[in-house]
Amino acid sequence: MYGNRVPGMSDFCCYFFEKSRAHIESGAAKRAGLLATNSIRGGASRRVLDRIKASGDIFLGWSDEPWILNGAAVRISIVGFDNGAESVRTLNGELVPVITSALTSLTDLMAVKRLSANANISFVGDVKAGKFDVAAAVAEKWLSLPANPNGRTNRDVLFPWTIALDVTRRPRHMWIVDFGIDMSESDTSLYEKPFAHVLEHVKPKRDKVNRAKYRDKWWLHAEPVSGMRAAIERLDRFVVTPAVSKYRLFAWQARGTLPDHALIVFGRDDDYFFGVLHSRAHEVWSLRMGTWLGKGNDPRYTPTTCFETFPLPWTPGTEPVDDLRVIAIGNAAANLDRLRRNWLDPEGATEAELKKRTLTNLYNARPTWLQHAHAALDRAVWAAYGWDDPDPATVEEDTILARLLVLILERASTNPA
Repeated sequence: MYGNRVPGMSDFCCYFFEKSRAHIESGAAKRAGLLATNSIRGGASRRVLDRIKASGDIFLGWSDEPWILNGAAVRISIVGFDNGAESVRTLNGELVPVITSALTSLTDLMAVKRLSANANISFVGDVKAGKFDVAAAVAEKWLSLPANPNGRTNRDVLFPWTIALDVTRRPRHMWIVDFGIDMSESDTSLYEKPFAHVLEHVKPKRDKVNRAKYRDKWWLHAEPVSGMRAAIERLDRFVVTPAVSKYRLFAWQARGTLPDHALIVFGRDDDYFFGVLHSRAHEVWSLRMGTWLGKGNDPRYTPTTCFETFPLPWTPGTEPVDDLRVIAIGNAAANLDRLRRNWLDPEGATEAELKKRTLTNLYNARPTWLQHAHAALDRAVWAAYGWDDPDPATVEEDTILARLLVLILERASTNPA
């Protein structure tokens, strides 16, 4: 009905786009406008703007504007396009030489390639697809039971479980039954209490799903993410960030913790790596390369677009660990983490007080000490990149993106994914 349908577009957008493009190409119209949520700048939805650029050009744009209608608050993008005849281009109220389909005046960031050296470091967490989770009191009871018929305890298949809310709010101290990636039904049945729980709470629902893998292997998590497990199993700790959150927050998780799919997991345990991820450089990059989701229009982080395209100061695995710049980043990152943990769980705090102490509330308030800690981290990261700005906080986002783009294009040309 709508010709070559653009993936990621709604039927209405397809109809509008095809009609508008046809009118412009035939001369029946000179210009057209499009208003959409700001997610049109990224992911599959961005192909709408790719098509506009391919058949004409964007001469006017607002990339990220607030929009309140009937009480609903979202953020939108506004695009004006034509057949390419207009020579004056305005983006976010400023004259620019070009407007890309990412609604930026930079060389098209979304065309960058993934870096092979960044592969197999970041992962989406485990997808359980069923009530495998149990309260801490239940887990503790099962852990205290005598050995099972196979002579082993339930510690083999019970693990602390963490989701995004455990990072952005307070830890819920939940546990999860996890039989790994390939344990047989007969072997799982030997862990009596955990198996009985899954048999009662998971199997009835899994029996009704269409996908044979999930139905036939009902005792296993739907997507246990073997790559992620292999990347973190030997680490004493690992880094996580919520896939969707108000702020781009990174936090440590202890070995043996199973992260949920609402978390992005990084298979690294060094302070340097944590520090680069929590720097303004990576925050700006991930916000531009990611998309936006949910009622709060919060930024979404994906491993492929936000991390695998990101050029760290050194290619992962080649960092000179004795270099003073690496050490400085690690020290600043460790200090940031220490200060945050002290604020989150101060000695002598009441339960009522602790409920208010969440990372989200901390970053809502951004006390001076937190600003100083991030400023010190950013200065260390800037030095590693060789950027000499006296105050990283004052550097324009487009300047940061342009610098990173130069690095990623250099690395992609010598080490393509």
